[in-house]
Amino acid sequence: MLEKTLKRDHFNQVLDGKQCDLFFLKNKKGACVAITNYGARIVGLEVPDKSGAPVDVVMGFNKLDQYLRAECAYHGATIGRFANRIAGSSFSLNNKNYQLKANDGRNHLHGGPHGFHNVVWDIHFLDSHSLVLHYKSNDGEEGYPGNLHVQIKFELGEENELRIDYEARTDQLTLLNLTNHSFFNLNGEGTDTILNHRLKMNAEFYTPINGELIPLGNIDTVEGTPFDFREMKTIGTHIDENHDQLKKAGGYDHNFILSPVKFRGINEALILEGDKSGIQMRIYTSEPGLQFYSGNFMKGSDQFKGGFKENYRTAMALETQHFPDSPHHTNFTKTELEPLETFYSSSIYQFRTVP
Repeated sequence: MLEKTLKRDHFNQVLDGKQCDLFFLKNKKGACVAITNYGARIVGLEVPDKSGAPVDVVMGFNKLDQYLRAECAYHGATIGRFANRIAGSSFSLNNKNYQLKANDGRNHLHGGPHGFHNVVWDIHFLDSHSLVLHYKSNDGEEGYPGNLHVQIKFELGEENELRIDYEARTDQLTLLNLTNHSFFNLNGEGTDTILNHRLKMNAEFYTPINGELIPLGNIDTVEGTPFDFREMKTIGTHIDENHDQLKKAGGYDHNFILSPVKFRGINEALILEGDKSGIQMRIYTSEPGLQFYSGNFMKGSDQFKGGFKENYRTAMALETQHFPDSPHHTNFTKTELEPLETFYSSSIYQFRTVP
């Protein structure tokens, strides 16, 4: 049980003059979500498996200190101002050039080293099933223009669905691309590979990448490639094939363009099933894209809540998003936020069981 595994005392720490804490959201059907305001991140997400036993499907750590020194800084975190990569760590708005912090070779990744994953968010509201967090990103932070106010609402519903709502406003033209970077294994932590999970994704196209994992700018069909998940298949079916795009990423680490299959007014992105647990996760999102990362760079350097190592391909990220490197590709989705505009985005993670 998450509340027995995780202790609030292990997250009570002051960083940058702000108090960190740990919060639990619960429902009557046995689901529980643990969230810390350090990085507005999901620490754990527990849902019943096909036998009714609780399974923690989101990888995370027992203590705040472990997040601070982890090899991967993004476990469960809110990512911003710009999720994914920006080539050359620079972009232009209104004919003005902006230089960002480089933290992925020469490129800018996930908002920079002091992005939203690495700050303490303010607590605006908390009850047994919802948490609202706020962060003000000051003009010039990590190189981005404008004072940006971001609010995130986490809400756990009675149908075992976690909904994340994002809202943002700026006082200057800026870039914005927000996501959550949870790592999932629907069989639970310590159950080894995710390659036997079954995945169906509503995506006819994807954006190919270069050797730096930056989109080339073209949009390619998934038809006849290892990137075709339009019918349910195991993740490992084609992952090690001799395909140029798979070799560049060491597996899947690509942006998929979601087809407009609507559910509650937003895209039905994917269905993922754990082969051992029988847990099924459906993701719905208002975002146009989804980054599927198959854990290709995991190397066992970090230790998760139950004592298991972060080993190669033992978890995956499924990041709802606008397209990577959008500022450099006019055919990609718009990621500029205007001063009089309010940004809204929602993603729903719904859990059930299958035989």
